[in-house]
Amino acid sequence: MAESRRRVRSSTVVLGGMGVLAAALTSCGSDPDRRCVDRDSYDYLNGYKVVADKNCTSSSSGSLGRGGKSRTGDADWYYDADVSAGYADDGTFSRSEAVDRGGFGCSGSAGG
Repeated sequence: MAESRRRVRSSTVVLGGMGVLAAALTSCGSDPDRRCVDRDSYDYLNGYKVVADKNCTSSSSGSLGRGGKSRTGDADWYYDADVSAGYADDGTFSRSEAVDRGGFGCSGSAGG
């Protein structure tokens, strides 16, 4: 009886370890949390004003409207920020830095 209990416990540890490994591998491939913010709207107490996602593009800083001007100042993606009352703070504009913050030793080049 004692041997069967020991096997159950050791298999539970192995399965738990596999779960941690799976979480680590999938976290490297996932995108960090992001918000579209107006870089020109920084408020010392609140952070950056969150604007509609349509003002940001995935590939460049800010979405340009007519005449080459951004629709909402200088809109850009802001990653891993604390969001409150329409403002985002304590984040980063660098996607690779946000992925590195995610833990498990992921690097910016490891993500998709």
